[in-house]
Formats: sequence, structure tokens, C-alpha cells
Amino acid sequence: MSTSQQADPLIGRLVDGRYRVRARIARGGMATVYVATDLRLERRVALKVMHGHLSDDTVFQSRFIQEARSAARLSDPHVVNVFDQGQDGEMAYLVMEYLPGITLRELLREHRRLTVDQTLTIMDAILSGLAAAHRAGIVHRDVKPENVLLAEDGRIKIGDFGLARATTANTASGAQLMGTIAYLAPELVTRGTADARSDIYSLGIMLYEMLVGEQPYKGEQPMQIAYQHATDSVPRPSAKNPGVPEQLDELVLWSTEREPGDRPLDAGAMLERLRAIEKELGLAPQVARAVAVGTTSPPNAAESRELTKVLPQTASLPSATIDEPDNAARLRTRTRRRTTRGAWILVLVLLLAGGAGFTGWYFGSGPGSLVAVPDISGRSFADAEALLTEQQLRAQAQEVTDREIPSGTTVGSDPAPGERLDKETVVTVFVSIGPATHQIPALAGKSADEVRAILEQAFVGVAGDPERQFADPANGTVLGASVIPRSGGDAIDCTEGCTVYEGDAATLVVSLGPIPDVTGDSRSQAQRALDGVGLKSSVTEEYSNSVASGNVIAMGQRDGGGNWRPGDTVPLRVSIGPKPVEIPGNVVGMSIRDAVKTLEALGFQVNAGIDDGTLPLGFKYWDIYKVRATNPKAGTTAPQGSTITLTPTL
Repeated sequence: MSTSQQADPLIGRLVDGRYRVRARIARGGMATVYVATDLRLERRVALKVMHGHLSDDTVFQSRFIQEARSAARLSDPHVVNVFDQGQDGEMAYLVMEYLPGITLRELLREHRRLTVDQTLTIMDAILSGLAAAHRAGIVHRDVKPENVLLAEDGRIKIGDFGLARATTANTASGAQLMGTIAYLAPELVTRGTADARSDIYSLGIMLYEMLVGEQPYKGEQPMQIAYQHATDSVPRPSAKNPGVPEQLDELVLWSTEREPGDRPLDAGAMLERLRAIEKELGLAPQVARAVAVGTTSPPNAAESRELTKVLPQTASLPSATIDEPDNAARLRTRTRRRTTRGAWILVLVLLLAGGAGFTGWYFGSGPGSLVAVPDISGRSFADAEALLTEQQLRAQAQEVTDREIPSGTTVGSDPAPGERLDKETVVTVFVSIGPATHQIPALAGKSADEVRAILEQAFVGVAGDPERQFADPANGTVLGASVIPRSGGDAIDCTEGCTVYEGDAATLVVSLGPIPDVTGDSRSQAQRALDGVGLKSSVTEEYSNSVASGNVIAMGQRDGGGNWRPGDTVPLRVSIGPKPVEIPGNVVGMSIRDAVKTLEALGFQVNAGIDDGTLPLGFKYWDIYKVRATNPKAGTTAPQGSTITLTPTL
């Protein structure tokens, strides 16, 4: 099973009666993003839900709501649309445009360095979206590759305005610095202030990274990188990548000036210069332009999808004559002039660090505090806990049932492996306790389909075809059930109910209905009836005074007892009529009365041939007359029950 998805209680939930949550996309420091379906408008959306532990924090709530309001004010094809914002119980959420694709960070990881064509295409789109934000008086404050989305249909959009503020509210304490350190403007390090030009600095660092394949400043500690932002000048990208044209060198240097006043005023000014460079180089960005919400592909989708492919390296780039002053020379002059100011800036940075402003933020709640969740599946809880402790995370066990993972073995975690969290965050470790148990009710008397459904709900499979037996209950009725434990051992009778484990197997005994009653039928009729239901027959003939010859007297019992099964042989007792009896020869000469008694005792009917009258003198005829002959003759045989006629004589 997919543990992290299954363990997330929001998966499958209907938020605010409108948004059906389908799956989790990403998890960040403030919120988790899901893909959901807007049931009202029948479209897919991205649902950003603020973490529950932040819901009581009014500062975080206001920042979350500010993101919705800031982004909703923007209407630009290169800004992720925000559709809705609301509260469902204690859960704050906002609804954004869903853009399947990758981030610029993922593209950089895959290709490291981008071509000039790709870089121009992406920067053109980012600057267009950011220019719209700056025109609306909004500063993004967290421009970085992770917040640039490259959609599958070729659209490029900047999103995550969670840190956005109006440009008039441009002050922030060191503890409130929220930008990622690698893209942090010097004024945020030294003064804690930010405006539109702070976004320009971040864009310049990102432009350098796209052209070179790495960030300009490196260091083992975040403070080292912050110090370089405050004291050093970003080098020319062409020093690392000779294929970068001078115009882009100058754009990087201009946008990353340490003094905000020496940078482009805003994204609109930088975009104007970028498009001039595009014309000078004879390159046109392949940017997917405005697309109506809900459109699956822009008009130039075939071309714009090429954005995420590795474009061939440009062999040579046309030079261009620039009418503007030599920016490179101007920037070099300013760099030399500002070198003398490095000492006091260093002191200022160290003072800020000593005061735990920037450092406290970075290691307390900023990027420096984030650690990746390791993969702890398939281990004991003790091993998983030790692995999380190494990453400065805390483990909390939660027992889960699992039909495949042995008891005591970890199944997964929430958050999932790879997600980045603040240090000392509690990670839920799912530990298998083996398969779950279920109580099965009495199964006898239920239909086979009903019993299968009951067992399947308990994840118990029915092994093979059920055994069939002839019994009084109707055809298809379950007569008995046995459960075979998944761990092995003897089967357990579950006919009257039992406890099962998920993954066990069951066998059923199902009625075929009663066996045909062939008593009194002719021998051939009886055999055909039994053959028709899969039973064989054996015949034993015997005399019968009550059943006609050739008819079934009775059906025998099954060897070993129990119900008849298809293929069994049913013994039939078939009549051959009454048993023949010899007529005694000594009846001839007996009195009629004695002869009648003798023949009746042998099972015959007797016709005395004379009435049992009385003579006037009181003598009975049967005592006076004797038997002169019999019919059939004495000494021959006749069936029991047949009539013997006596011929009397004096």
C-alpha cells in the first residue's frame, strides 16, 4: 500500500462541500498542496492547506490569507491563478490553478546548465509575471527556481506568493527574513528591508545559475554565503561558461548590484532590457502566451513543449552594437569604489549574526533548519528511530495493519521520504502489526455469493470452487465453511462464525439441493434421475409383496454417512415381485380347514372351494370335506400372496 497517501486523512475528503481531495503533491513549511477536483466547476485544482499546528497562529493565518489576496489581485498568464480561499472548520485553504509539469529546480537538476535559448525563454516568462506583480505593488520576496512552474503544455508561471507583501510595507526584522539564503538580496541581510529591487537581485542570481549551472556563492555555512552576498560582486557568467554573450553578462551584473538603487527599478525595467537583448542576439523566446483557464493546450503547444527539452548548444552568437553606455565598465568602476566599504559591512553582518537575528531565523525556521526525511521502511522501529535521530528528527510510532509486511517492521512514514522538515519535527513511523483481524458471523444458511462478499470484505479469499453436496437446503446455500490460516496449521471451522486474519483463505461446502427421491420409480426411471444430477447407482434385487416387480423398493445409505456428493454411487433396492413358495404336497388329503391354515401360513390366499357351513347335525363342512386337489398343483411353487384353489371331496 501507499502508506503516506493512505495515512493522510485529507485524501478522499470533501473540503468545504466543494473540493474533493485526490492526492498529495507537495509538503512545505507552512502548508501542504494537494490535487483536488472542484465538483462545482468540474475541473482539477491545486488545494493548498495550511498545516494544522499553524491554524491557531494569527501571524501565519494572516500570511496565508495575504498570499491568496496578493495572488488573486494579479491577472497575468505567467502568474499561477488563485481561484478561491476559505476556511473549513479549523482548516484554512486556498484554491489555485493546477499545472501538471515540473519546476525550474527539477529542470536544473536534470540538465544542470541551460542553453541561452532556454534561459531567455524562461526569464522572459518569469519577468512578465513578476512585472505584473510589481505593477500591482506586490513584492514576491521568495523568487527561486522552486517557485517557477514549467507546465506540460509549455506555459511558464511563477507562483507561491506566500511571502508577498505590498511594496509600501517594506521593513522586516532579521527574525522575519524568509527568502532562501542562496537568492537573498544584500539589503535583507544587512538592513532587513525589501522592495521590488530585492526580487530583481534574486532574479539575477537565478539567471546566473541557469547560464552557469551553479550558484555564484558557495560555503559550508549559511553565514558564509550571506557574507558573500553582502560584500562580493557576482562574477560574470562567461567566466564559467564562455558561451554566454556579453549582453547577458551585463544583465546579471546589473541585476545583482549590492546597492538596490543601482539595479533595475523593477521587473518591468529588467524585462525591457531582456527583450532588447533578445533582439540583439536574434533569438525569440518560445513562451506559451495567454491561455484561457480550463484550456488543455495553448495554440503553440507543439512548439512550447520543446521548452523542457535540451536544446542544442548555440555554436556562435551574433555580436551586436549597443548604443547604451558600456554597462560592464560602469559596473567595474563601482565595484572598485565599493571595495573600501567591505570592512564596515562585515562588522554589520557579524553584529547581526551575534544578535541572532539572521542566524536565529535561518537555523530556527528558515531553510537552514530543513532536513530531508530518510526512507525508514523495512526496518525495526529502533533502527528507524536511530536513522531519524541522525537527521535531527523525532520518531513517533503508529501501529498499522498490513497484509504483506511482517509484524514489527516499519511500513513507511508521514511525511514521506524526501520531504524537507524543520529539525526536531515529529515524524510518524508506521509500524506493521501484521494483518488485521475480522469477526465473521455464522455462514450456514446464507447464499454462496453472500458468504463470498462477507469474506472478501475481511480480505479472506475463497480457495478454488466450493465442495458441492446434496442436502435439504436450496441449491446454492452454504452448508459449511473452513478457514485456512495464512500462517499455516489446521483449518478452522467457521460455519457458525469465527475470527479471521486478513490474508487467510477459506473453503466452502455448498448445497446442491436434496437428492432426487426415486422410491417407487421404475428401475430405468430411477437411474436416469440419478445420472442427471451426477450420481451413479447400483441395483440389488429382492422380493417384495408390496412393490411391483421392476420398481424401486428403497434407496440405501451413503457409505461413511453424511451428505451425498456428485459421483457417489447410490444403492437401489429393486423389487422382483413376491417370493415363490412351494405348495406342500401333504395338503392333499387334509381337511379343508387344515389345508387353509397351512397354505395361509405360507403366505397364500386360499379359495376353499366350499363354504364354511354347518350341517343340520352340527358338523362343519371344512371339517368333513377333505382336499382332493390344489390349483396350482401341490409340490409346485407359486408367489406369496397368490391364490391357491382347493378341490374338496368327502
